[in-house]
Amino acid sequence: MRDLRIVFMGTPDFAVATLDAIIKASYNVVGVITAPDKPAGRGQKLQQSAVKKYAEEKGLHILQPTNLKSEDFLNELKSLNANLQIVVAFRMLPNAVWKMPTYGTFNLHASLLPNYRGAAPINWAIINGETKTGVTTFFIDEKIDTGNIILQEEVAISENQTVGELHDALMTIGSNLVVKTVHLINDDKVQTTKQPEFEEKAAPKIYTETCKINWNESIHTIYNLIRGLNPYPTAWTILKNNEEEIKVKIFDVQKKFINHSIKPGTIISSKNELKVAAKDGYILIESLQLAGKKKMDTKSLLNGFTFQENSIML
Repeated sequence: MRDLRIVFMGTPDFAVATLDAIIKASYNVVGVITAPDKPAGRGQKLQQSAVKKYAEEKGLHILQPTNLKSEDFLNELKSLNANLQIVVAFRMLPNAVWKMPTYGTFNLHASLLPNYRGAAPINWAIINGETKTGVTTFFIDEKIDTGNIILQEEVAISENQTVGELHDALMTIGSNLVVKTVHLINDDKVQTTKQPEFEEKAAPKIYTETCKINWNESIHTIYNLIRGLNPYPTAWTILKNNEEEIKVKIFDVQKKFINHSIKPGTIISSKNELKVAAKDGYILIESLQLAGKKKMDTKSLLNGFTFQENSIML
């Protein structure tokens, strides 16, 4: 049995669940490293990360470096005398940081590595129509998400699951996997598996253009893109209503496969239904957000918005 002294690194809600699980498992967390406070919103008030808020509630020692290579930060990190570091949804670490602890630095990644290395594994698994994904713990090395695998757990993706729902499922399963990994390290029972050098599928950062719907694609492709970006960062399209062009974010949808000869992007609306033609059917929109407006369900929109006969999604 080792006397573990843990430094935890993470920023968003996804990381909070893991930090909470480590604390509840009675491990000694001697420091928490998270992103600096950032101005956000109309008032540009400084916002704390989800991990910082949790760490403050628990009275944990917090570090918020702007530069992970700075001498001051490295000295402060060294002074914590940690022998294990755990990383969940943070940023790439310099060698001087991840090589510091005696028992190594391991990361939780939301995919079954080596597939979906990168910034957005949960989104891309759904966008690509996968039926399963999972979580992986691995020891960090010089490259991104390439280190030796410690543990993995597979998770099914249902046909209609959104990225928000899958995120929450993986958050819970991942936090439990991290605790199992810490148990193994604590008992000196870790056995690792070397990753293949090349991945079959990548998970690069998602940009605004990635999220634009192409109505000429198949129903299947469009549907997966929308649910793979719901609720964040959200699929979008341009509504052309007469001469007016409005950016529209699309959230909840259903798909309907049917043969038709209507031009893709054409809008068909009634009092209770809004659907958009694609090449092999229709996307039925259940909730959306017009630029400058709040998110609303389709029925609420149809009560006060008129789609012209030639309306189209571009």
